[in-house]
Amino acid sequence: MPPKIDPDAPYIFGIIGDLGQTYNSLSTLEHYIQSGGQTVLFVGDLSYADRYEYNDVGIRWDSWGRFIERSAAYQPWIWSAGNHEIEYMPNMGEVIPFKSYLNRYATPFMASKSSNPLWYAVRRASAHIIVLSSYSPFVKYTLQWRWLREELKRVDREKTPWLIVLMHAPMYSSNIVHYMEGESMRAVYERWFVRSKVDIIFAGHVHAYERSYRISNIQYNVTSGNRYPIPEKSAPVYITVGDGGNQEGLAGRFWDPQPEYSAFREASYGHSTLEIRNRTHAFYHWNRNDDGKKVPSDSVVFHNQFWASNLRRRRLKKNHP
Repeated sequence: MPPKIDPDAPYIFGIIGDLGQTYNSLSTLEHYIQSGGQTVLFVGDLSYADRYEYNDVGIRWDSWGRFIERSAAYQPWIWSAGNHEIEYMPNMGEVIPFKSYLNRYATPFMASKSSNPLWYAVRRASAHIIVLSSYSPFVKYTLQWRWLREELKRVDREKTPWLIVLMHAPMYSSNIVHYMEGESMRAVYERWFVRSKVDIIFAGHVHAYERSYRISNIQYNVTSGNRYPIPEKSAPVYITVGDGGNQEGLAGRFWDPQPEYSAFREASYGHSTLEIRNRTHAFYHWNRNDDGKKVPSDSVVFHNQFWASNLRRRRLKKNHP
């Protein structure tokens, strides 16, 4: 019988994406270890082995595994697949996507009734974490769509107050690089995320950092003129953490002026931590890697979408322990 989880127990998640294996990657990993994080939420693009050919692909995957071992050997890493995990290489006879990734990094997908290891859910501490695949079919009636519809019904905010979603391609980003590549998934799933009161959605792909306000664009209608995101109290905060330190460098070109929905953005290497304090509050930090030192650069207190916004629920919980 699994141990009972205290929904008000503190817990620290680290969020890393697009890591690769460079000096900046090493700095990111060392700074995360110093943060005291207990679980890594990894938002895709692991080894960048697809930049190599033939035997060097496998060698790069194996060396990257050893590279992260100083953390991954001692605590969970929750994986999300990125575009560099696809590895469709017909010139080398490799035509099965995600082959290297799936044979090296197992995910507990069957426990959440998923039919595919690329999308699944886990419950860690007081968080229900849903992992989606940006590069698998996700539109209406696909396997991923059907699974997510049922998984959102299984979320129990009494046991896991925090609801977090991981994906690779960001649904909101004001960076010129990979601009609007997550728009199709936003159009399909955003209404569900707002209705389910998802707290935070983490993504990577864009090699920079950006945090949004709580906004939505579910009323999008180009004919009526409703085509811009608007403030939405029930919406998630969208955070792009694709700045782990990969070989391709930073994405330093943002659209100007900064959109109203964008709260903070910067093209610097770093990682994030999410310190869940209890069922109502969490402390979030993005840490820039500045000359080998961990520098807290963007900080915010998150109020839980389900509990902190409903005083009546909190009173009922207090009166009925």
